[in-house]
Amino acid sequence: MSEPPFTEHYSALRDALPGQNLAWLSRRRESALADFSRQGLPTPRQESWKYTSLRPLEKVGFGVDGAPRACVSIDRAPSLLPAASEHHRLVFVDGHYRADLSSAGTLPDGAQFTTLREVMAKDPDWLERHLGTLSGEPASRESQPLLALNTAMMMNGFVLRLGEGVVLHDPIEVVHLGGAGDRPLAYHPRNLIVMAPRSQATLIEHYTHMGEQPYYTNSGTEVSLAEGAVLHHYKLQADALNAFHTATVHAEVAADALYDAFGMTTGAQLSRNEIAVRLAGEGANCHLNGAYLVRGKQHCDNTTRIDHLVPNTACSEVFKGVIDDEARAVFQGKITVHRDAQHTNGHQLSKVLLLSDRAEIDAKPELEIYADDVVCSHGATAGDLDHDALFYLRSRGIPEMAARSMLIEAFLAESVHNIAAQGICPALMSSIGHWLAGRREGL
Repeated sequence: MSEPPFTEHYSALRDALPGQNLAWLSRRRESALADFSRQGLPTPRQESWKYTSLRPLEKVGFGVDGAPRACVSIDRAPSLLPAASEHHRLVFVDGHYRADLSSAGTLPDGAQFTTLREVMAKDPDWLERHLGTLSGEPASRESQPLLALNTAMMMNGFVLRLGEGVVLHDPIEVVHLGGAGDRPLAYHPRNLIVMAPRSQATLIEHYTHMGEQPYYTNSGTEVSLAEGAVLHHYKLQADALNAFHTATVHAEVAADALYDAFGMTTGAQLSRNEIAVRLAGEGANCHLNGAYLVRGKQHCDNTTRIDHLVPNTACSEVFKGVIDDEARAVFQGKITVHRDAQHTNGHQLSKVLLLSDRAEIDAKPELEIYADDVVCSHGATAGDLDHDALFYLRSRGIPEMAARSMLIEAFLAESVHNIAAQGICPALMSSIGHWLAGRREGL
């Protein structure tokens, strides 16, 4: 029986992987690799992967590169924030940190925003206590082989660490540039966010590309929010259309803390965002929202799970999608209200515009409730543009394609404009406009 894809990468990368002197990390890598080798890539035979096949990923034949790519010539890295703003930013090119493209803003005392590799070198004891704890490793690897693969192969990533009461008033940003190599590459960023009581931050992640080479990003992120902490976590995935993108996020939210997340997907041939949130303290709150625009033969999968573990917690989840041509999208959202989680307030909604007879959405909203005093709802809708609204705009002299674009933009704008960090809204609306322009031009 042949080995699963990517397992041979470990031998090629072994000497280049950071933390070689950390016995606990080496053991964790070896254990994760064994788990992944036993399971292989997930397949549609698994319930949570029923609608998504990774066969296209297997066919590419990705290699690995353990050397930093400082040789790649880049004048400046793109940003989702206004050009005039001074903010703290980390830039990664094909998974490797580029200090020359990054910028250091002013951070208050008690705040650390740096690379995983640096924390491995300077504070390995702290890292051992936090890395892998939220994802439930090794238990969760039995059902999440991509997370196990990330654990074995992680080369770098970012770490955000805030002390008690520390507030970052300005957003911080992480930029991932892919496709810079001369051959298809796979890389596995690992990120860690640990926020102490009453700390606050806004984090923006931007995945984009350069060059024409296919690449594969398999990221893992852990978010730990202590009592009263607030994190606004925004992500734009605008990878190349021949790229592949899988991301796993585990978040735990303590009493009176807020995890506010929004993700927009426009890129990648195949993408899957898998998010699991545990509301573990009374008063914990989660906003888990997203938008996606796909066309051609793109495949976009958003799979989420929110667990209400204690009384008096709340969540709100709204995903909006626009699907054109022969593209396919998947929304699997599950809210579980555990037995002791009385007075839970949970709402979930998936809304999709289908712009082509060949476009497809597989929506699977779920509620699993074991408490009897809750307010919960879920739903899913899919359909074409409002023909009455389209007729109204056409009757005012607006060309059909422009009218359609206006209605699509209005459909998504509500989600974008609800974002707390208004500084990022123009960039997200610009991304929507760029997608619509490409559709008008038949790109």
